[in-house]
Amino acid sequence: MKKFIFLLATLFVAGIGNAQDIAGDWTGVLKVQTTQLRIVFHITKTDAGYTATMDSPDQGSKDIPMSKATFENSVLTVGMDAANIEYSGKLNDSDVVVGTFKQGGQSFPMSLTRKVPKKAVLDSTPAVEIDQNKSDKILGEWNGMLKAGGMQLRLVFNITKTDTGYSGTMDSPDQGAKGIPITKATFENSVLTVEIAAANIEYTGTLQDSAVIVGTFKQGEQNFPLNLSRKTIEKVQTKRPQDPVKPYPYYSEEVTFKNSKDSVTLAGTLTLPKKEGNFPVVVLITGSGPQNRDEELMGHKPFLVLSDYLTRNGIAVLRYDDRGCFASTGDFKKATTNDFATDVESAVRFLKTRKEIDQKHIGLIGHSEGGIIAPIVAVNCKDVSFIVLMAGTAIPGSELLLQQQYLIGKGMGIKEDKLHASTKINTHIYKMLNEFENVDTLKSKITTYLLNSSKELSKLDIPKGKAMNDFIDVMLTQLMSPWMLNFIRYNPTPMLEKVKCPVLAINGSKDLQVPANINLLAIKEALKKGGNKNGTIKELPGLNHLFQECKTGLPKEYAEIEETISPIALETMTSWIKGIVK
Repeated sequence: MKKFIFLLATLFVAGIGNAQDIAGDWTGVLKVQTTQLRIVFHITKTDAGYTATMDSPDQGSKDIPMSKATFENSVLTVGMDAANIEYSGKLNDSDVVVGTFKQGGQSFPMSLTRKVPKKAVLDSTPAVEIDQNKSDKILGEWNGMLKAGGMQLRLVFNITKTDTGYSGTMDSPDQGAKGIPITKATFENSVLTVEIAAANIEYTGTLQDSAVIVGTFKQGEQNFPLNLSRKTIEKVQTKRPQDPVKPYPYYSEEVTFKNSKDSVTLAGTLTLPKKEGNFPVVVLITGSGPQNRDEELMGHKPFLVLSDYLTRNGIAVLRYDDRGCFASTGDFKKATTNDFATDVESAVRFLKTRKEIDQKHIGLIGHSEGGIIAPIVAVNCKDVSFIVLMAGTAIPGSELLLQQQYLIGKGMGIKEDKLHASTKINTHIYKMLNEFENVDTLKSKITTYLLNSSKELSKLDIPKGKAMNDFIDVMLTQLMSPWMLNFIRYNPTPMLEKVKCPVLAINGSKDLQVPANINLLAIKEALKKGGNKNGTIKELPGLNHLFQECKTGLPKEYAEIEETISPIALETMTSWIKGIVK
């Protein structure tokens, strides 16, 4: 399963290690309503760690001793218990500390630099007024680049004004997500605050005179500096050495075909080893979430690389955009796994009309959710002669999600008590989803359960009060989508037991989204129970969910790794298919 409930896994990334020294003088301007106060922290390194003092020139204060000073994982924290003051900020690559100044129950964004303010640090110049006539300046589109670990994600906040204040949406273009509703949006004293309760996201930033918002993006326990501007940010071009370069040494044709059952037209690309001839063929089936024909994500194009490799080795390939996405028609949001299966069946029927295709050797390769779809099509369509399951699964969707959430959370260093609390809550919710069909009944029961689960929720980073109700509303919207309901309730095993054609199932040993040990065993047992003796099961050492050679298997590595698909995985599939069609 490639799709996450937006950002719950993708943006929870491990902290970036310290690469810079924090010792020295750091200056910033604290903006409180109409007042600006210059603040200076003097950080000194000692054998035991760090010490600090603070100056507040505009209040005539100098060398105020701080009771604590730490610098870990690029995060500077200084505090003075006596005045209930704490500053915490992250040192970024631009040698700027982006953080928050807290005193009592109030919080104010404040960035620090090594630059001396325009007026001398020790000059007791009176505070100055801030221009408050900026309310209209916050409206519209704001673009930023979130840098976390080795991953870069473009984010877009679309701010609109309402009768009661502000609202808006957020886009994450590199994750294919658009129009995510903002739960709360405020703009006061030049400070923009945006919250998305369901994903536990908060962004706070200060609008500068240069039409730049300087702030911090928070999700869960993670904080990342994020500056926004009006300038559209182009997609970062990353090095992907496996991407094929035109001209290709084979024939490529843009095609369309229809799924008459659902009145959908699918658009794709058919590649043939030669323009003339008769070739075995495979249909590539994407994983979950809206995908183009290349299954493009995190700067990678796995299906482009796979189709290129297969076609160069004498195997024709049909790949296409998901229904309702890119050049294909239809409604993606209303579709389920079973609907996507009918699209694949339509692809098989289309291939049977092509004289270049060997009718006896039409196969399917499904990745992630595509590995659930392929067996459905193989059972319903007797023209399918073999299937390849790339990180396919044979356990119920509810069990897979629980495994995925725990393994990714553990890999990110989330504490066991939080992981167990999350597992307990989700297990109960998934059980209700399997027990009750009526959507209104489910919404009522899940809402009541969450509101009464204070003990478990207290261990998690779940907002309270009004925000909690917003969190529940967005969560219910996600859970009640046709795709999610079907996925959680669906058990792939009975369909796998009915598959009679040859099957190759491969999984990376470091796959945290579809764990290899559990799912390969389940696939093997299902084929055996169904009497299919033509099953080949292979666990590929060191590979992740995208079949990249990796260190941890965490999703945050996907973009960092130059390799798109391991040559071992490519050769394993190709040699097996050649053995089937010889």
